[in-house]
Amino acid sequence: MAELLEVLRSLADETRYKLIKLLLQYDYCVSALAKKLNISESAVSQQLKVLRQAGLIKGDKRGYYTHYYVERQLLQQAAQDLEQLAHLAPRSTACPHPNKGSCRCERREKDE
Repeated sequence: MAELLEVLRSLADETRYKLIKLLLQYDYCVSALAKKLNISESAVSQQLKVLRQAGLIKGDKRGYYTHYYVERQLLQQAAQDLEQLAHLAPRSTACPHPNKGSCRCERREKDE
């Protein structure tokens, strides 16, 4: 679960999400990503660092430049985990709270 949470945290930023979308289409270097997103190379590098730490991207050194690509298997595993979460069936619709009269969810149901 920790891996999934790290992936979700890293994708929660709009710039990092855009970077992933670009890198799913093609392997880019920092300067190309900066031009595509119209942001500085240092900003791209900072965002790539977060994505690397989450394990979502890796880089290949090609001459002077490093080209980055998405670790698709990790992204696919996160998608599967979310799909499983979405399909979890509730055990019961009744509140499991031992003092039902003082439970907030009981009061909310009465208000509705």
